[in-house]
Amino acid sequence: MGGGTRAGAVRLLVVLMGLAAAAGCARVDVETTAVPTFAAATGTASGEPGEADRNGALPTECGELLAAADLGALLGLPLDSVTVRTTIGVPEPSVGRTERVACRYSGTGSARGTLLDINTARYTDAAAAAAQWEKNTGVEDGDRRDLAIGAAPAVLFDRSRESVLMVTFDDDTLTFVLPEGPRPGDRPRGDVLVDLALRVLPVVGPPRPAEPVVPSPTPTEGPAVAAG
Repeated sequence: MGGGTRAGAVRLLVVLMGLAAAAGCARVDVETTAVPTFAAATGTASGEPGEADRNGALPTECGELLAAADLGALLGLPLDSVTVRTTIGVPEPSVGRTERVACRYSGTGSARGTLLDINTARYTDAAAAAAQWEKNTGVEDGDRRDLAIGAAPAVLFDRSRESVLMVTFDDDTLTFVLPEGPRPGDRPRGDVLVDLALRVLPVVGPPRPAEPVVPSPTPTEGPAVAAG
């Protein structure tokens, strides 16, 4: 190989070594993309307690009346050991009933079986609700005790294996059935039922939409008449 060829090979090797060194020392810039954020959703999710936008109608999910987790906590049960089933009833015009929702809360594992039944109904007006409530309470048996839960009249019936609390308020009626079962500190069933009613009543009976106010026509004055 001639001298010129060897010199060219040496120069090429030096260039390649320089490029490799530059590449090893070069800074790599990584482009980062910001993670998009979204506004939190508004409203009440199905199956969670709270006053959803129902336009005055009863909740169509029992979880809105009373969350399964809340009942489990009230009864001192393990997490995720309570399930709930919703049954939508039909109107009954003969007694003025416009809506009906039935809820059955059941336990799993060691608490297997029915833990609580809630039946809610809405009527055309308070008079129809009170009339049906009077009729229903008149046919119940057991030790009867008349109560007042706030402004809501109620009757508690104690039987050997269950207690029943029947409440009427405005145009709604509510019936709570608590079978014999686990209760923290062996609380009386009646106390547990009153506690449940205090939780459910504000959800069942939120303020109704106000009726639109139609302003009265403003009388117009006739032309003034000058005194003669």
